[in-house]
Amino acid sequence: MIPNFGIVKGKRGKPRPRVKPLWRTRHALLAATLLTFVSGLGVFAWSWHSGWLDLAAQKTKWSLIAASADLGFTVEDVLVVGRRETSRTRLLSAVGIQRGAPILAFDPGSAKRRIEALPWVKSASVSRRLPDTIVVRLVERRALAIWQHKGVFNLIDHDGEIIADDEFDRFLHLILVVGEDAADHAVPLLEMLWKEPALGTRVKSAVRVGQRRWNVRLDNGIDVRLPEEDPAAAWSRLAEYERRHRVLGRDISTLDLRLPDRLIVRKPTVPGRQDPGRET
Repeated sequence: MIPNFGIVKGKRGKPRPRVKPLWRTRHALLAATLLTFVSGLGVFAWSWHSGWLDLAAQKTKWSLIAASADLGFTVEDVLVVGRRETSRTRLLSAVGIQRGAPILAFDPGSAKRRIEALPWVKSASVSRRLPDTIVVRLVERRALAIWQHKGVFNLIDHDGEIIADDEFDRFLHLILVVGEDAADHAVPLLEMLWKEPALGTRVKSAVRVGQRRWNVRLDNGIDVRLPEEDPAAAWSRLAEYERRHRVLGRDISTLDLRLPDRLIVRKPTVPGRQDPGRET
């Protein structure tokens, strides 16, 4: 009689259900997966804290950079756009890389921060142009005036910021503004002065009075007292008066424009006699 290796039937002839091994159950598989994942995290954490991964990545990085240099990816030129006042020596020092160095080892972000710390640089962009060129684009500050405060002289730009330049003597032709807040108000003052070019070019200095108005001094020593309210209108009035009457060529020391409907002229003071001034 041939043995029957088929499905074993129960009492009522139904197939007996198969019994899965414990290691093949759903919960067992999930637990094994979690155990493997946690073990992997443990190995990764150990590698991270020990610095092994970082060391391996750095070693790979510098191996690739060295290989790129052998293929010709080295710095051969630094192209600079927008440089007028910034010293070439200072700029190259801030770029911080030598000719022949691997260009992929150059960090544009770090170079940008160093360049923007230079006195004349307002903003900069730095990039690599493969295979061999570093490109630097500069936006430089523009010298506006010389600011005197508490006996200290500083060169300032159009934002009222100090430009720490060693060659200060090159800018002695600029207008001198004096006063605690003079640097912050220098731009609107000069814009107003330049609206009357023939008169504006004669201004040599301006003193901020009470942090609210200006006295300006012309090239012939005449002081012009501007009002707190609407100084531009007073300045235009003086320019028109000069065109008609040539008042600035007369022997006077002060022109007071603080009253909107008149011009007060003061002559040089004679020792021993007070000059009350003359209205026109």
